[in-house]
Amino acid sequence: MKAIVFDNGLKLDNNYPKPIPQEGEALIRVTLAGICNTDYEITKGYMGYVGVLGHEFVGVVEEVNSEDKSLIGKRVVAEISYGCDNPDCEWCAQKNYRHCPDRHTIGIWRKDGCMAEYITVPTNILFEVPSNVTNEQAVFVEPLAAACEITEQLHIEPMAKVVVLGDGKLGLTTALTLNAQNLDVLLVGKHRNKLDIAEAQGVKTQLLSNFTPEKKYDVVVEATGSASGFETSMSLTKPRGVLVLKSTVASGKELNLAPIVIDEITVLGSRCGQFPPALRLLANNRIDFTPFITKIYPIDEALEAFEANKAKESLKILIKI
Repeated sequence: MKAIVFDNGLKLDNNYPKPIPQEGEALIRVTLAGICNTDYEITKGYMGYVGVLGHEFVGVVEEVNSEDKSLIGKRVVAEISYGCDNPDCEWCAQKNYRHCPDRHTIGIWRKDGCMAEYITVPTNILFEVPSNVTNEQAVFVEPLAAACEITEQLHIEPMAKVVVLGDGKLGLTTALTLNAQNLDVLLVGKHRNKLDIAEAQGVKTQLLSNFTPEKKYDVVVEATGSASGFETSMSLTKPRGVLVLKSTVASGKELNLAPIVIDEITVLGSRCGQFPPALRLLANNRIDFTPFITKIYPIDEALEAFEANKAKESLKILIKI
């Protein structure tokens, strides 16, 4: 089968072995996959991963290796991590597989990804896509679920003031999600064309160049991925407010963390999320990801797709399998 593989370099392998579903797994014919920044980081050595890339996808189940065959023929998406399912594992017992010490993560850690004609995953992390949700919308379920994770972790009062810093895919998705949950959210970023995407769907926006930092926000979401963004976030969080980190800030720059102590700020790390809330938002047409899509490439042009993903003007590159 065709597969986009990273092994000391990115390549399109036209003869990659087709996976065989093990007990409890489904074989899925991948329809559409999305390139994530994590995929790009892997090509630079992140996690030391070798194998098929990709964790954002939608596809159709062709085979199930279990007695329950009800998923066959269904259009599905899959959470990116699955655990050991050991009865003694507290994380698997809660279906919080992303924190299982013995987890597998699709296309990132110990498990081939979705940028291939076929992928196998355990059926317990598969979710059927509602009939009114297109493939182009469904492929965004994983990042949308990550945005939904914020309100799974944190109760935000209806009158709370929320600001999201960063207008990349992560910041845009987060702002749209919080807005869809009827919260008072402001998105601040550097790019007017990206802010316009959020504004068209009812989100208040402001260019960073015109933004005056004030320590008045109950919840601040950092989605810039930069040390300066983290510092700005601290300056916006009111005393006893919450600073949510959605991006991983890896910097050798010295940070002054005194404001966290002085203002008694709660810092909350937030990563992946559960899929059902995200699928409900899509099924109810609360968010439209169409403006995110820069271009859809066929799998035969996968290398060109990854090059296009590097361009600053690109927002989301998809690959049709």
